[in-house]
Amino acid sequence: MLGVYVSIPFCKAKCSFCNFASGVFAGARMESYVARLLAEMRAARTWARELGVALPERVDSIYLGGGTPSLLPPELVRRLFAGIRENFEVDQAAEITVEAAPAQLSDQTLEALQRAGMNRLSFGVQSFVDAEAAAVGRLHTGAECRAELARVSAAGVERVGVDLIAGLPHQTEASWRFTVDQALASGVEHVSVYMLEVDEGSRLGREALAGGTRYGAGALPADDRSADWYAAAGEWLEQGGVRQYEISNFARAGGQSRHNRKYWQRAPYLGFGMDAHSMLRVSACAVRWANADSMSGYVDRLGAFERTVERVGLRESFEEALFLGLRLAEGVDVRSLRAEFGPMLDEVEDALAEVEEAGLLVRQGDALRLTQAGRMVSNEVFSRLLIAEATASAA
Repeated sequence: MLGVYVSIPFCKAKCSFCNFASGVFAGARMESYVARLLAEMRAARTWARELGVALPERVDSIYLGGGTPSLLPPELVRRLFAGIRENFEVDQAAEITVEAAPAQLSDQTLEALQRAGMNRLSFGVQSFVDAEAAAVGRLHTGAECRAELARVSAAGVERVGVDLIAGLPHQTEASWRFTVDQALASGVEHVSVYMLEVDEGSRLGREALAGGTRYGAGALPADDRSADWYAAAGEWLEQGGVRQYEISNFARAGGQSRHNRKYWQRAPYLGFGMDAHSMLRVSACAVRWANADSMSGYVDRLGAFERTVERVGLRESFEEALFLGLRLAEGVDVRSLRAEFGPMLDEVEDALAEVEEAGLLVRQGDALRLTQAGRMVSNEVFSRLLIAEATASAA
């Protein structure tokens, strides 16, 4: 079935580490933004026909990401979900996830979301340590995070997750252990763990690359320490019954994100809103497209939506199936890959053997899986396989 992603790019403040297409916009923008979302949904089937691809009828996952979707007022929540259900057949057992920022989810919006069918909340905690959260522009304290998790649980939201970041300014091994322990103690069913990205896409990243000290850049831990803490978090979470099922994601039994698994398994999904991405399958191949990544480009353009379209051929689809699948703890099924892509798997056999010998990949029956060491250097593993595949295809 189809997954639906809705981008809600509104924030109270832009975190210094954020490289997403989100920002602080006037509140009045929300109404026109939701109206544009609904217009895009109404046009979805026409757009799919123009691309020559089939659009699944039923939806079994809806994900509101951002930005901070919890900032939407109740009336816009009702209008948005009414539009989703008018344009798509939403399965009765659909997983409906909403991202929220601690202390930025009103009782009224929470009630509206629950009435709309929301059954899963994901909080952008990042750190339970006040100094670390404040250093990167987060507007909450650790006490507020704990209170928020207790509040939504008391309100009847059973499926709750948190996002954490290793490598924040001022972070130490002890403070990182405290943050992970707080997540475990809260009883949440899902934990996402990311290592801080230092790149040109964020204020903090640009400052750190330039050797500056603003935004806490002067207090960043070394990359190898962040990597060690990420690995340690996996061990601590495992000991607490929260098991890794993807490179950055951990869950208790039954708590995996159905929607996010669609990305890694190349299942069809539609993205609506600013900088939202979509993918629909065409046999083993696919069509992908991305919306405009600015508010003006998405909302203010009249008529047709601004999109970048990519038709993914068989070879590129094989690469996606291999690399995305290897992100999952269960890895990829060799039989399925061979059935879809024929001899392309043979073209990377030598490279697979090489990374296996290096202890980065393991074969178990028909499954190929990254080891824990392989997950730590997954980009290097994928690059090695890509070079081998490109060399074989050119021969």
